[in-house]
Amino acid sequence: MDNNELFRIGDVAKMFHLSVGSLRHYEKKGLLQPEYIDCETGYRYYSTRQFECLNTIRYLRMLDMSLKQIANFLKNRDIDRIQEMLWQQKEAVVRKQNELKVIEKKIEHRLKQIQDALSSELDSIRITQVGPRRISWIRNTLSIKSYLDLETSIRQLEQYQKDAVVFLGKVGVGIAKERLLEAQYDQYDMVFLLLDQEDTYEGTVEELPEETCVTLRFCGSHNEAAAQYKKLANFISDHKLRITGFSKEITMIDYGITDDTGKFVTEIQIPIQPI
Repeated sequence: MDNNELFRIGDVAKMFHLSVGSLRHYEKKGLLQPEYIDCETGYRYYSTRQFECLNTIRYLRMLDMSLKQIANFLKNRDIDRIQEMLWQQKEAVVRKQNELKVIEKKIEHRLKQIQDALSSELDSIRITQVGPRRISWIRNTLSIKSYLDLETSIRQLEQYQKDAVVFLGKVGVGIAKERLLEAQYDQYDMVFLLLDQEDTYEGTVEELPEETCVTLRFCGSHNEAAAQYKKLANFISDHKLRITGFSKEITMIDYGITDDTGKFVTEIQIPIQPI
């Protein structure tokens, strides 16, 4: 083929499986200039001399390098430079893989939580062994009339985090042991975040030991929980148990995933021991 043969921009786009817009963008960014531009029609033409450059651009783009990185390389082609770029990109890919693994685990957790909630036996009180957990919490007295009442406390929990709290663990509320003993269920004393194993949290994290809890799941949210605490209190009294810590109340299905309040599921856990 004659190296001086010119190809119209549309033909080059087809040969390299690119859009005409991509070629124009490369030109605008200074990566690839046409061999010739017809001053009357504005048509752009490329020669085989530019194909090697275009192959390099496509290769580096396939490696997910930015156009700025590619432009810098094309202006300073060098073996040491390309090695450095490839090492940097490899490190970036490894970081991205690790991030995606965390996201995959978060999706798995969420799917299991939803399935667990959907299969719940509602209004049934159980004694359950709850394994060790990591928790971060803030003491904050509040009444919850709607899910919006939690927002200020959630913002405090995520104040120094690189990820939003909505991406970390499970947010819940609790009533202190002293107020549980006094049968005061109209307010909460704390907002907490139960962290998943893979979560990284910047702040004070407490390790909770394994606990024996009385648990109850019901259809509803925090603003309907008081009546459920009374049921749990009666169960604890009837079975000669004593409360050993603060309650942990978590909405398993709420406005975050459905507008159908008839499908809401909330769980209350109260740690106990035999008297």
